[in-house]
Amino acid sequence: MRQSMLLTKTRKEGLKDEVSKNANLLIRAGFINKEMAGVYSYLPLGLRTLNKISNIAREEMNKIGSQELLLTALQDKEPWVKSGRWSDDVYDIWFKTKLKNGTEIGLGSTHEEPLVTLMKNHIRSYKDLPVSAYQIQTKFRNEVRAKAGIMRGREFLMKDMYSFSKDEKEHEIFYEKAKVAYSHIFKRLGIGDRTYFTYALGGTFSKYSHEYQTLAINGEDTIYCCDECMVAINKELIDEIKECPSCKNKKLIERKSVEVGNIFKLGIKYSEPLGLIYIDEKGAKKFVFMGCYGFGPSRTMGTITEILSDEKGLVWPVSVAPFKVHIVEISSENKKVRETSEKLYDIFTKNGVEVLYDDRDARAGEKFNDSDLIGIPLRIVISEKGLEKGEFEIKQRIDGKVFNIKEKELMDFVNKYN
Repeated sequence: MRQSMLLTKTRKEGLKDEVSKNANLLIRAGFINKEMAGVYSYLPLGLRTLNKISNIAREEMNKIGSQELLLTALQDKEPWVKSGRWSDDVYDIWFKTKLKNGTEIGLGSTHEEPLVTLMKNHIRSYKDLPVSAYQIQTKFRNEVRAKAGIMRGREFLMKDMYSFSKDEKEHEIFYEKAKVAYSHIFKRLGIGDRTYFTYALGGTFSKYSHEYQTLAINGEDTIYCCDECMVAINKELIDEIKECPSCKNKKLIERKSVEVGNIFKLGIKYSEPLGLIYIDEKGAKKFVFMGCYGFGPSRTMGTITEILSDEKGLVWPVSVAPFKVHIVEISSENKKVRETSEKLYDIFTKNGVEVLYDDRDARAGEKFNDSDLIGIPLRIVISEKGLEKGEFEIKQRIDGKVFNIKEKELMDFVNKYN
């Protein structure tokens, strides 16, 4: 993409009424726009990154055999009444409204009830199990506090997956596959070395639920970490569990973190009140055993912003950056500089390299500042001085390292960079 055609522009300052680091940086860099507290639009650069995060999750869910669907955001009241969660006294973050005929409906904050209702049409026999389904969809939650940018919004993107099994034993087989898939997600996102498999309260069929907590100075949660095996315990459990559940290490380190995912057993919590049953091998009726697996693409985008940015701006891992390469043209009035920039842009584009080409009529300092703020992994500077030497200047955003490279070596270097 040519930067002169990009519909967004950078800003020198964030918003005065925005207290979160992630939202202010993303607003300044032109990735998102704040509509109201807890509600953000994703602009072209931001949407590219959000889609890449979602696609990583999608690929890993597909690998373990889950099937993608898309449920409605408008939700029927009746299944929620049956499960006991329609009342605000039980579930207090609803956005509710009414149809023209007076029928009360909800705006989806989670989808256990509607998916279980749907699966009653498709699960009848033990032969239909196990099966799992997931979606990546906008959720709506009427949060009292919405001051953490895109890390805790009233409108946000979530990947929610549900598994359906004959019994707990069959469920555990899929659960273990999901744990591996989640570790792959965070590794591919570039935060695997900061993300801990965490024991927490909140299990509905078992004593504990499991969270994926990423270390962050400004995180809302406190965890106690075992660095021997990347397992942690949520603070709410520390009086109950005083050693690592995995390796029994007692030297646990207190740290701040952000929850970016969670997985837990549901058992028959929803299948029983909603009547999701199957006929087993002996002809007996049994309730389907369920599991739930959540991951927040928008929340994770905010988390990556919080933990990997620096004083100059965003720092994206290659896997989720809006573009891999940022061509910055200096002295565009020089014919050779312009021709070389255009040529390189065409070569990268034809070879499938995602590139943002700064062809704007702007000063070098402004271009460099914008490049650092936007945070694309590789910056290639094309200047008159460099061309005289037959070289391009490369800057790696992640560590600020600057070096020169010959044209013949450039494509190979870019292709191998990750």
